[in-house]
Amino acid sequence: MGQKLAAPPQTSRPDANQQVVQRGREVLIGNYARLPISMERGEGSLLWDADGKQYIDLFAGFGGTILGHCHPELIAAVHEQAQKLWAVGNTFFSEPQIEFAERIGRHAFVGQAFFCHSGAEANEAACKLARLRGQQDGGKRWKIISLNKSFHGRTLAMIAATGNPAYRVGFGPPVPGFTQVDGGDFDALAKAVDAETAGILMEPIQGEGGVNVYPPGYPQKVRELCDRHGLTLILDEVWTGGGRTGRWFAYQYFDGVEPDIMTLGKAVGGGLPVGVMFAKPALAKLLVPGTHGCTLGGNPICMAAAAKVFDVIERQKLVEHVAGMGELAVQRLRKESKIQGKITEIRGHGLMLGIQLANPPQKLVENALQQGLVINLTSKDVIRLAPAINIDRQLWSAGLDKLGELIATL
Repeated sequence: MGQKLAAPPQTSRPDANQQVVQRGREVLIGNYARLPISMERGEGSLLWDADGKQYIDLFAGFGGTILGHCHPELIAAVHEQAQKLWAVGNTFFSEPQIEFAERIGRHAFVGQAFFCHSGAEANEAACKLARLRGQQDGGKRWKIISLNKSFHGRTLAMIAATGNPAYRVGFGPPVPGFTQVDGGDFDALAKAVDAETAGILMEPIQGEGGVNVYPPGYPQKVRELCDRHGLTLILDEVWTGGGRTGRWFAYQYFDGVEPDIMTLGKAVGGGLPVGVMFAKPALAKLLVPGTHGCTLGGNPICMAAAAKVFDVIERQKLVEHVAGMGELAVQRLRKESKIQGKITEIRGHGLMLGIQLANPPQKLVENALQQGLVINLTSKDVIRLAPAINIDRQLWSAGLDKLGELIATL
């Protein structure tokens, strides 16, 4: 923390952005709505493009660079591990995996970890484990209930689990066994449970769906429903894990609720590809050799980075810092007179915030970039903020100033 606005790096390439973008369009598949900018360097919560323009990053690579760009302790951890062991396969133990799994358990619940590369893979593993539990001793439970406006990944099974039909267009028929109900509607959820239901999959805060939260008491009712019917409760903490919300994990806002399985991704690798399925031991023991795997999952370099991410969060008390920075943002945005009437609601916790706009904006993200600000727009009219959790007050305030000016023009 303590980062200040810095001078841009020197570049000797005229029109470097334009040149890189042109090359990229020729060789990269266009499945991403890439903006015509090539980011070249990052430091903390600052980015510079190939032309040397500086940006305040309030989205941190979809929340992935949770400690900012090029954090010196992560660089050191990766460098040290890269000189020891890169990958050896999961037929051997390796200490970096164990250290990271121990850190998860220290801040969550007693459990065991399976490592992969992404949140989607972690969610796939969780659904497989829920099915495996549901079919023990001759059982026939295999269906998973999720929620509308959810997002759980882009594999064929996870687009079936995702509560947004747009992600399934062109990829049908959908993988069977997944159904959705509205989040917060407990009666609809209870009615959806049948003799073949194996589990319930939900995000503690819906990210892609608009940073949506649940009414008080809803998560507790879901936990009770799972206990009553012997269902597996899977909480998708891919967006919310690792201190982003002002708790180590967002389920910790739900008094009395623990998941049977928690999935992690994005932030826990500090920007490197890490996915985690963390399951209670009684469930985890069902995954015997041959039932599931991931060749490079949990490779020592990624695990060394992930363990260091948790170490930094612990030592610097960043969970508490996140809570304070989130409250600062909410208070400022609610009091800012020039944006009154232009926003209708602010949702989320900590540094995972959704700003509901009164009207869908035009070219909001592009206009923000022109002002040197990186933000995200989801669900057409929700500004999504998810900066590095160690962003300092000065830079966060500067970013909020720019954001307020931008909203005022809508």
